[in-house]
Amino acid sequence: MSEASHLDNDQPLLVADGLAKNYGQLAACRDISFSLYPGEVLAIVGESGSGKSTLLQLLSAQLAPSAGRVSYRMRDGVLRDLAVLGEAERRFLFRTDWGFVHQDPAQGLRMGVSAGANVGERLMAVGWNHYGKIRDSASTWLERVEIDVGRIDDAPKTYSGGMRQRLQIARNLVTEPRLVFMDEPTGGLDVSVQARLLDLMRNLVSELGLAAIVVTHDLAVARLLSHRVMVMKGGRVIETGLTDQVLDDPREPYTQLLVSSILPP
Repeated sequence: MSEASHLDNDQPLLVADGLAKNYGQLAACRDISFSLYPGEVLAIVGESGSGKSTLLQLLSAQLAPSAGRVSYRMRDGVLRDLAVLGEAERRFLFRTDWGFVHQDPAQGLRMGVSAGANVGERLMAVGWNHYGKIRDSASTWLERVEIDVGRIDDAPKTYSGGMRQRLQIARNLVTEPRLVFMDEPTGGLDVSVQARLLDLMRNLVSELGLAAIVVTHDLAVARLLSHRVMVMKGGRVIETGLTDQVLDDPREPYTQLLVSSILPP
């Protein structure tokens, strides 16, 4: 995806303003500002230790910033500072408007209950209470993420790694969130499984008009999924722009090194 698709809303969905996170003398993130728009997919790339996972936790309100703020446009159109939301309000956001896809599906699933229950729990959290309708919706979503509906009553612990990740995606998307955070969503999977998962994610994100923030060290993932890329090094954003622009003609020496290390000359 080299250009963002047409956006219905020209107002930013999420705004980071001067974000920083310090651990003693260590600056994990420093002075990061950007806006994310509805339907836009942003990839945050960089080597291990660059600060990209810390930034994702700040953006998803799982970490409190040392400086700066993150604001999110609620469904009433008001842009609100996440720091002033109560714990119940943040939990409600995660059940409704937000999704979070972990690298390890075991962090995003209940491994001991059925696949159908994993998807259905999120629906119940937003007020669904008709068992038949919940099961029908869970079945539909299993089909959408290419899981045999005959496995609906099986626990995720009996699934392969790729199936677990697809189930985690179904669990996150069933409530039609507007924003999904993804932390190395293809990490640890075989190459063929990665390709299938990436194709599925790209189609779902486009079909549903989702905004997404994807943390990855894999530039191929960034190229396939994102409209825009931010490159991080040492806690700072050192380059940003349209995905194809940055990956095909990187400006910064560090980005050039990243690109040349994984792409043929």
